[in-house]
Amino acid sequence: MSTENKRVISRSTIVPASAADIFNLLADPRRHSEIDGSGSVKNAQMNAPERLSLGAQFGMDMRIVVPYKIMNTVVEFEEGHRIAWRHFGGHVWRYTLEPVEGGTKVTEEFDSTNSKSQLMLKIMNAHANNAKAIEKTLENLVKRFA
Repeated sequence: MSTENKRVISRSTIVPASAADIFNLLADPRRHSEIDGSGSVKNAQMNAPERLSLGAQFGMDMRIVVPYKIMNTVVEFEEGHRIAWRHFGGHVWRYTLEPVEGGTKVTEEFDSTNSKSQLMLKIMNAHANNAKAIEKTLENLVKRFA
């Protein structure tokens, strides 16, 4: 957990791939289920763009206990370096990529700083659950490019 802000859960790992290759996967919502560590991301909805960009909206089919659909908006986009999206709840999922020896340092964050329902996140134990899911997502990303 971040020591600066307890509402930002952050984990990093080295992925044995170029930042461009990793970013291309992250910028394609149809591929998010390939690496999702939470088990909740199922499929991109039919109207999802093939490639995300700043301001792009994309719907995802999800499942946490029951199936549901969620619409996301890309709120940060720096080609090959940073991508982030949020949905109506206000919390953000962010990936930052930094080339390093042996590949790319990938940092994934769950940022609930501007969440509209801190109480609901607390009831759902979202910070602890997302920390575990982020760790699994990063493991999946390493395996994907191994």
